[in-house]
Amino acid sequence: MGTFELLPHLARPPRAVSKVEARVTSFDARWMTLRWRVEGASALLVPLFAGSRRADGLWQATCFELFLKPEGGEAYAEFNFSPSQNWAAYDFSGYREGMAERTMPRHPVCTPRRGQSVLIFDVALPTAALPALPAALGLTAVIEEEGGVTSFWAMAHREDRPDFHHESCFAASLAAPHRP
Repeated sequence: MGTFELLPHLARPPRAVSKVEARVTSFDARWMTLRWRVEGASALLVPLFAGSRRADGLWQATCFELFLKPEGGEAYAEFNFSPSQNWAAYDFSGYREGMAERTMPRHPVCTPRRGQSVLIFDVALPTAALPALPAALGLTAVIEEEGGVTSFWAMAHREDRPDFHHESCFAASLAAPHRP
C-alpha cells in the first residue's frame, strides 16, 4: 500500500515536528496493522499510559486516527488511537452526522516507541472491526507539543480549517484483504 506523508494544516503549524508518515504495514483476514512515524518529536507531548480501554476526546492530545468510508455511501467509521493505549471507534451516518460507538470484537493493540527525536506508533486492529471494503481511506494525526502547540496532519486537507471528517481527507483507498 505504501507510505503516506501526512501534511500539517497551514492554519495550525507544528512547533518542532518536521515530518509525520503513516502506512498500513500488513492486512489479512484477522488483523490490520498500521504505523505512524513522527520525526522532530523532541517537544512532543505524549499522554501517559492509561491501559487499553475505550475513551472519548482522544483528539484533544496527541493521537493517531484512521477513517474508512465504504464505496458508494455516505457512512464512515473513525478509529482513534492514543499512545496512552486508550482507543475509540465511531460510526457516522454522514458527514459529522449520526455518531454512535462502533462495536469492536476486541481492543486494538497500541504500541508507542519513543527515541530522542522520533516516535513510532504501531496499532494492530482486528479486521472484523472494519466497515465493508473496498473503502476510501484517511490516515491522520493530532500532534500536541510543548508550549500549547497542536497541529493537525492528514494525507490532504480542506483549505480553510483542519477537519479530518471532510471528504478531502479520504485521499486513498483500501481493498479487502487477500484470503489465503
